[in-house]
Amino acid sequence: MAAEQKKVVKPWGGVFTEATDALFEQFSESVSFDSRMYEQDIKGSIAHSRMLFDVGILTKEEFEAIERELLAIKERIARGEMEFSTQLEDIHMNVETALEEKLGDVGRKLHTARSRNDQVSTDFRLWIRDAIDRLDALLCGVQKAFVGRCDGDFDVVVPAYTHTQRAQPVLAPHIWLAYVEKFERDRERLADCRKRVNTLSLGAAACAGTSLPIDRTKTAEYLGFERIAANSVDVSSDRDFAVEFAFDMAQIAIHLSGWAEDWIWQSTVEFDFLKIPQAYSTGSSIMPQKVNPDSLELIRGKTARVVGALQSLLMLTKGIPLAYDRDLQEDKEPVFDAFDTVSICLALAAPIVAGTTLKRESIAARLDKGYLDATSFMEYLIRQGVPQRSAHGIVGRLVRKGIDSGRALAEFSLDEFKEECPLVDENVYKFLGAVNAVNAMKSYGSTAPDQVRFQIDSWKNKLGL
Repeated sequence: MAAEQKKVVKPWGGVFTEATDALFEQFSESVSFDSRMYEQDIKGSIAHSRMLFDVGILTKEEFEAIERELLAIKERIARGEMEFSTQLEDIHMNVETALEEKLGDVGRKLHTARSRNDQVSTDFRLWIRDAIDRLDALLCGVQKAFVGRCDGDFDVVVPAYTHTQRAQPVLAPHIWLAYVEKFERDRERLADCRKRVNTLSLGAAACAGTSLPIDRTKTAEYLGFERIAANSVDVSSDRDFAVEFAFDMAQIAIHLSGWAEDWIWQSTVEFDFLKIPQAYSTGSSIMPQKVNPDSLELIRGKTARVVGALQSLLMLTKGIPLAYDRDLQEDKEPVFDAFDTVSICLALAAPIVAGTTLKRESIAARLDKGYLDATSFMEYLIRQGVPQRSAHGIVGRLVRKGIDSGRALAEFSLDEFKEECPLVDENVYKFLGAVNAVNAMKSYGSTAPDQVRFQIDSWKNKLGL
């Protein structure tokens, strides 16, 4: 007989005289999605039972039997041999019922001094803690892919854009390291979030704690929690950690989306800067020539569902009173979906970054279009003693003449420069042209070649490359 057809005695059913409506059971179950926390649930239960043994509530034999059977259940689930019952609502009651079927009254002692409220919170914290560690590793992989490009692309100068217009020339690795910085902030946010996630909920019970002589310090030690929640009412309904984690994932997705947007348009015929690997592209059902950067478009598109997960959690928690309410069952699916989405986007991003080709000749052919050296020229005039605002006007007028005559600034004669500003001398040509403009940079954090080299070496050391 399938598990769904068995008559199930509810763990909370003692006071009830009516059976649960079948449609409501289907509506209220969560095991269809929270079963992915089975490892964390069993880990938490083993730690809880070990603590109960430490304080004398369980005997050594009872604890060892519980631990042994919980590990056996874990293996059954991992092998796909355990059938979950929606009548038992969630992963927690499915595991506990399977334990009771093996151990009887000994299994029924496991839930001593805890509620599903603090149990669920603990499992979710353990799951998010693991998820943070996995995301950190994936982010590190993307950073390594960008840094790994830097030496090979060090001689390439590209336009940087502001307002989507050509602004100033920079080294290509300076652009790659800009993305590395963004992903580093993502890693820092996750690490900071992990501190608040890493708080023990067990021991809060339903909302008031317990009169039994438990030792929460022991439980925290067994589970690797750095802190113990100090207020049982607060922690039973606290989902700040989930909302914060969702925000961190949304920010990662937004960074990925911005990168994808840049590379989508830079891979067009109009820009012709990049060639995305065909392994991460698709074609058209009607246009034989098309090689579409669908991987990047999907990364950009999937950002919407990650941001939507954050919005969902914010709306979920906006009006929940103290302490626990069943609304909070809805916290997991958005987090799970956002994690899955961000994880696969990061996993794809690393090989796309590593495998993309810079189209050097195409970039170089148009590098001096758009007067990328105008700011460098202005700063030369400032060195000559011209006030910044005056220098700005002088260069602007010369750019206007260049546009009208179809010439770059480097193509002007010295006499033409002197007509606008007598202080200009032959050294001006050392600051004109995109490559010279890059080499003229000096400030920390700029695209100056020595600064970029310093940053590359720093990141290599930090990432173990």
